[in-house]
Amino acid sequence: MTKPLSEVTPNTWSFLRDAMIAPTGFREYDARWKYPDEINLPGMTALGLGLGTQMHRRGIKPEIAVGNDYRDYSLAIKNALILGLMQAGIRVKDIGPALSPMAYFAQFHLDVPAVAMVTASHNPNGWTGVKMGFDRPLTHGPDEMSELRDIVLNGEGVARPGGSYEFVDGVKEAYIDDLVGDFKMSRPLKVVCATGNGTASAFAPEVFERIGVEVVPSHNRLDYTFPNYNPNPEAMEMLHDMAATVKATGADLALGFDGDGDRCGVVDDEGEEIFADKVGVIMARDLAKLHPGATFVADVKSTGLFASDPELQALGVKTDYWKTGHSHMKRRVKEIGALAGFEKSGHYFLAEPVGRGYDCGMRVAVEICKLMDRNPDKSMSDLRRALPRTWSTPTMSPYAADTEKYDILARLVDKLVAKAEAQETLAGRPIKEVVTVNGARVILDNGSWGLVRASSNTPNLVVVCESSESEQEMRAIFADIDAVIRTEPGVGDYDQTI
Repeated sequence: MTKPLSEVTPNTWSFLRDAMIAPTGFREYDARWKYPDEINLPGMTALGLGLGTQMHRRGIKPEIAVGNDYRDYSLAIKNALILGLMQAGIRVKDIGPALSPMAYFAQFHLDVPAVAMVTASHNPNGWTGVKMGFDRPLTHGPDEMSELRDIVLNGEGVARPGGSYEFVDGVKEAYIDDLVGDFKMSRPLKVVCATGNGTASAFAPEVFERIGVEVVPSHNRLDYTFPNYNPNPEAMEMLHDMAATVKATGADLALGFDGDGDRCGVVDDEGEEIFADKVGVIMARDLAKLHPGATFVADVKSTGLFASDPELQALGVKTDYWKTGHSHMKRRVKEIGALAGFEKSGHYFLAEPVGRGYDCGMRVAVEICKLMDRNPDKSMSDLRRALPRTWSTPTMSPYAADTEKYDILARLVDKLVAKAEAQETLAGRPIKEVVTVNGARVILDNGSWGLVRASSNTPNLVVVCESSESEQEMRAIFADIDAVIRTEPGVGDYDQTI
């Protein structure tokens, strides 16, 4: 295999012939490129050859489940990837259009060790990528990704005989059966099902109907042009639309899903958007009653309530704050035998006996319906109000180039640590500690905090702040964190701000 070219120029002779891959597409725990600006189809074939070679190097049985999300170019990209996998001597089982969690399910259902899912997740149209894994329910982390990057970019892919292709039907039906089981709602529940015209449109309404939920449709027609908004339940645009539908229809809650269905967003009966970390605390309270003394993992962007909530403490719960990112979280949940992991972005990792440990927005939706069934006298807003009050920002992402963001972040971490060591204040309060497991989470003496880290998927930093006292303090934390961020000229505008 020759080395792929790193410059991608569409509409050239070379573009239709030679593998071209921008190296920045290899992220911490998956691969994402703008297509066709950063990768071409021969480049995707080179990636498949590299992935197959990595399987052989690691002594993994040469079989893989492959799926694709619902975008107009995903099928062509998947076919190019499959070509490379077959070239590497891998037996490919193509499960067709899928959600990422359906592809993870296929590893168990078809008993194959590996998975490759062609998806750009919640990134807007124009992006593509691959989520992959060898050790179910885990996906590639930084070590596997850097190994794969080196194989592909150094042209170390090895062609072998034995590759084959099989289209496997029926996985979607088996996945939905697995989600539903024999559960049926015993209370009436009316749910706005928001899919933003993305892949989840082919799954969520059917799942809800099967468990006896009344469905209020919201953009459930498959349309890969995303005519209403980009399906991303962390974006205020989608959450506001879900809230408006709840208010207009008198629904009990709204559940929304991202482009590849591994994330779930929640709006309650009063039209209040409940950020996923708070939903996680509501779920942890419910699950801890069924599994006292359970361990939960929360990512560093999540609320401090996992550690401070009196009800969780009374149930003997242990909480571990860990690195943001679906691969990091899945691995941590498995490593420490946690019952579940919660990420502010809306990834939930429900392990045995609730789920299989991978992130599945559909599984979360079913479990939230079960939670509502176990609390027949409570509304979602009742459950939200039962939590200790905190004020938190949405996830805010200022621009920082992929080639510079980690260096910028390293300097920002040093500046924030230095601030703490010099006993300076933040938002007028003493700094208790700075957690640097993933960026810098600056924790104040009252448990309020502000975080800055680098996005693993896009050319951005990520900023989140939470106050246990007031909206005013939350804004002051953000202002002080942002003042430090603005000392870096390489940081640009925010995608959204408070």
